[in-house]
Amino acid sequence: MPFVHWLVIISAVVSVSGGMAYVRNTLKGTTKPNRVSWFLWALAPLIGVAAALSAHADIWVTSRPFIAGFMPLLVFAASFVNPQSYWKLTWFDAACGALSAAALIVWGAAHSPELAVLLAALGDGFAALPTIRKAWNFPETETGLTYALGIISVLLVLPATPKWDIQNSAFQIYLLVVNIILVFSIYRKRSWPV
Repeated sequence: MPFVHWLVIISAVVSVSGGMAYVRNTLKGTTKPNRVSWFLWALAPLIGVAAALSAHADIWVTSRPFIAGFMPLLVFAASFVNPQSYWKLTWFDAACGALSAAALIVWGAAHSPELAVLLAALGDGFAALPTIRKAWNFPETETGLTYALGIISVLLVLPATPKWDIQNSAFQIYLLVVNIILVFSIYRKRSWPV
C-alpha cells in the first residue's frame, strides 16, 4: 500500500477518535452540541463527497470528507439520547441553518461538480457559525479535543492530495480553517489546551 494511503488511514483514525470523544461527552451531557451545526455538518460533507466522486476525485482523499460527515451524524444522533446534551437553538442558529440549506439547494441546481464542492463547503461553513459562536461564548460546552484532532487529521491527509484542484482540496482546506477557528474559540482564554 502506498505511503499516501497510510496517511489517509491514519488521518481517518485520528478523526474518528476525535468524533468518538465528542459522542462520549455528548452522551454524558458534558458537551452540548448545537443540533443545527451537527446535522448540517453531516449533510454538507456527504453531499461534497458525492460531488467530488462524481468529478472523479481520488477515493482516498475523499474518504476524509466522508468521515467529516459520518461522525457528525453520530453526534447528532447522540444529542437525542441525553436530554442534558441539548443546546437551545436561537434565531441565529435557524438563520445559519437556512443559509446552509440554501447553499445545498443551489448545489442541486448547479450542474458543475467543482461548484458543488464549493457550495457544500460554503453550506458547511454556515452550519459552523452557530457552534463557533457557542464555543466562543460557552467554551465549556464543547469538546476541544475533537477539533484539535480534526486539525491533525487534515494535516495528515493534505500530503495525500494527488492534485490540487477544487474537487480534491477545497473541502480539506475548509476543514482545516474551521477546526483552527473552533480550537481558538474554545482555548483562547487558556494558556494550554487540556
